[in-house]
Amino acid sequence: MLFSHVRVGCILFVTIVFITVGTPLFSQKTNPWNGKKCAVVLTYDDALDIDIDNVAPALDSLGLKGSFYLIGSSPAVSNRIKDWRKMAANGHELGNHTSFHPCDGTLPGRSFVKRDTDLSLYTIGRLASETRLTNTLLNAIDGQTERTFAFPCGDRKIGDTAYYPFIQKEFIAARGVRAGLPSIDKVDLTDINCYSINGQNAEYMIGLVKKAKETNTLLVFLFHGVGGGHNLNVALEEHSKLVHYLKEQEKEVWTATMLTISKYIQQAQSH
Repeated sequence: MLFSHVRVGCILFVTIVFITVGTPLFSQKTNPWNGKKCAVVLTYDDALDIDIDNVAPALDSLGLKGSFYLIGSSPAVSNRIKDWRKMAANGHELGNHTSFHPCDGTLPGRSFVKRDTDLSLYTIGRLASETRLTNTLLNAIDGQTERTFAFPCGDRKIGDTAYYPFIQKEFIAARGVRAGLPSIDKVDLTDINCYSINGQNAEYMIGLVKKAKETNTLLVFLFHGVGGGHNLNVALEEHSKLVHYLKEQEKEVWTATMLTISKYIQQAQSH
């Protein structure tokens, strides 16, 4: 009789442990992104006037935050510092997209690259100095010391040498241009995947969000023009449909800046 009571007690104990410990573990696997199914980052490149005029008001109206990668030498930066400062104070991220947006002019389709900003003619030291200079400028605008980086044109090398290791200590993470939906343990913080948007409609973009939800992964969007302002462009209406969908899905989709989500990933991967 005593043995029977002990056995029942053991079963009860194991059941309680499973409920109190097992359930949170399962929850973490299905909702690994700050308690939600997936994470989405909205990134905007090249420091464009439309970021201030079109994008920020759209995001602000819904309480969403975006990451804006600024080129230090852009007239839209020097002419509108107060606007960028206001955006940063409202929770948007100002990221580093270098001083002059150097791209490798030796690659196919790079006729737009000028000699002065041809990455293939740079030294590592020049790239590092210009990148640090942009960080100083951004700090003067927003007062922040933590920053993320975005590779201009997605180019990661000068000749045969990867340059990010030489500037990595300046940043929490770096966004690349290769498409992908990585799980939280598979995100490469030195080259974060993203989906470049150029003319795709809201149905396509929302489909990516749904896929990220199904797979519990990270989805990063890369925009340039939004309703104009760049050769790479998405229609204002299509962008609006996407951000409204993200707002509707906020119970299951974590939309935050690249800096916020990268720090979360960094912490998760360290455990």
